[in-house]
Amino acid sequence: MPTKRISGIEISGIRKMFEGAPPNSINLGLGEPDFQPPDCVLRAFQEAVAKGHNKYGPIGGIPELRAEIAQRYKSIADTMLENVIITDGATEGLFATALAIYEEGDEVLIPDPGFPLYEAHVKLCGATPVTYKLSQENNFVPDIAEIASLITPRTRAILINSPSNPTGGVIPEKTVEQIAQIADEQHLTIISDEVYDHILYDETHHTFWGRAKNVVIINSFSKTYAMTGWRIGFLLATSNIISDIFKAHYHAIACPPTPTQYAALEALRNANGDIKKMVGEFRRRRDYIVDALNRVSGFKCVKPQGAFYVFPAYTPDLPSLELASMLVHNGVICTPGSAFGKNGERHIRFSYANSLENITRAMEIIKKVMEGLS
Repeated sequence: MPTKRISGIEISGIRKMFEGAPPNSINLGLGEPDFQPPDCVLRAFQEAVAKGHNKYGPIGGIPELRAEIAQRYKSIADTMLENVIITDGATEGLFATALAIYEEGDEVLIPDPGFPLYEAHVKLCGATPVTYKLSQENNFVPDIAEIASLITPRTRAILINSPSNPTGGVIPEKTVEQIAQIADEQHLTIISDEVYDHILYDETHHTFWGRAKNVVIINSFSKTYAMTGWRIGFLLATSNIISDIFKAHYHAIACPPTPTQYAALEALRNANGDIKKMVGEFRRRRDYIVDALNRVSGFKCVKPQGAFYVFPAYTPDLPSLELASMLVHNGVICTPGSAFGKNGERHIRFSYANSLENITRAMEIIKKVMEGLS
């Protein structure tokens, strides 16, 4: 029999949408870049394997990689190697943080719509997720008054994601500062998922690092360097938190994969040009799909400022799962907004991590489906 803590947890609705799609469907459901990792990263991995870097490594990651990451954050706030842990992707970093911070009976503020694992991790730790709303009318930026109103004596942490999955929203600096101030006043921990921090278009990313007393930054090489299958990420945490996360991290995975870390180190040092090319292509696709969706009767789409998703609202009177299923059966894989929380209802998430040619074909199908509903 399953335990109580796992019996109420479901596999992400994002994955379910791949079922039932006809052959040769156009995939606008994937949350990963459609690019290969940079050539220098591929070479570094091969060299690491050839040199024998195939054994267990340090629990927190190889010192060279931790030091490189710490150096990059030193310009923001005092950062040491000891503030950094190399993780088995951002997901492991999020879960190790949850295990270290959330207690049974705690409340944790999470975004709605938001990445489904946030809620699952809170529940698996015996805590209660409390959602704050992200709305299209507010460009998917958290409302400070609402966040303040949701805090109770049981609130332990605030989880933030900017740029956002699924909305592409980016939190402006003033809001970041206000959230940090609230967290300090209420003695809360900020857990900031910043995995899309390099995929930005018209805004600047504002990290929470150095802005509050209790902060955990979750990041990854997956999105920035198209390394999703490599399962390599990192976190930074303030000195009063890092040792507890370190223990949870160790008992979860023992250590991160060794050769992959050398590839990640090469990515940080020599792959910035590849990031610019990828983001430039994402911008081109973003501009096209936003314009195309807004030309379809029944859709309203704001232009995302980061990540590689659009999250348009729609007017036909049917649940998002039903609309998404119709699109999938017609050959466009997408994700219902309800997969990201109740406030995601009446929205569909489309990823533009696909070729412009495929996105153009997908829009023709989407238009026909929507015309059939009018």
